Amino acid sequence: MKSSASKIQLTDYDALFQTSDPVKANGDLVQEIPLSELFPFKNHPFQVRDDEAMQKTVESIARSGVLSPGIVRPRQEGGYEIIAGHRRKRGSELAGKSTMPVLIRTLDDDEATIIMVDSNLQREKILPSEKAFAYKMKLEALKHQGKRWDLTSAPTVQKLTTRDKIAQDAGEKSGMTVARYIALTKLVPPLLVLVDEDKLAVSTAADYISDLTKQEQTDLVSVMDKLNVIPGRGQLTKIKQHSKDGTLTITVIETLLKAEHPAAVQVVLKQARLHQYFPQTYTAQQMEEVIVSLLEAWSVQHL
Repeated sequence: MKSSASKIQLTDYDALFQTSDPVKANGDLVQEIPLSELFPFKNHPFQVRDDEAMQKTVESIARSGVLSPGIVRPRQEGGYEIIAGHRRKRGSELAGKSTMPVLIRTLDDDEATIIMVDSNLQREKILPSEKAFAYKMKLEALKHQGKRWDLTSAPTVQKLTTRDKIAQDAGEKSGMTVARYIALTKLVPPLLVLVDEDKLAVSTAADYISDLTKQEQTDLVSVMDKLNVIPGRGQLTKIKQHSKDGTLTITVIETLLKAEHPAAVQVVLKQARLHQYFPQTYTAQQMEEVIVSLLEAWSVQHL
């Protein structure tokens, strides 16, 4: 169904700012588009949750309207594809609005993907699974564009890979962190849920499970459910080796997960001490990943 131009109205700037000039944002004209003509980005990796944050968004929109316009692009089949503004659209629906202010731009798939990912990474709470698919989409888009991030006139400056560029833009520690998140896209859904629930660390799932075949992962989930256990790195190391050797079966997985191990050695680090070395905003999972990464580097040099 084609978009109806008659339904598109310029936002009344007077209604918002008590003046008669048309609304502009960074030089672009802001237009009010019916919500019925706004469609989600294809394979949008970020969830739109009706949570407490959404309720605050709804209250703000009901009180003051959408203060920051979304970004959309025309669809071939009619209407507009949302590039930035999925939560604002949902908030507008819940607030009883019929239109939303947007900037209409002509962008190719790669340009739209990069803007979509970067705009959503500004959210306060992002699940590992959301980062995983978002980083993968941005990586593919940047590769399609053929941009070089490894060019520098200073020979002493470390050259950037595409993953390093993504990490830099997203505030991640390194391209390796981005690579680990992208590896999560190879997990079967039940395992990805465990990562989102912080029951499996990102590094553990990426380094020890993501390379297993879909069937092997499914068998692993089946045994984990049966025994009600989350495998440790030692067990997963053996499972991964069996997979490489072509000897991994559901019976082998069950045997490994049933195996008794010596009581785990626990090292407790007080939060106050940890925060001497980490930003206050770091979560327990982020601190764990950095510590494990440093220990892995140490073990290579000393073991």
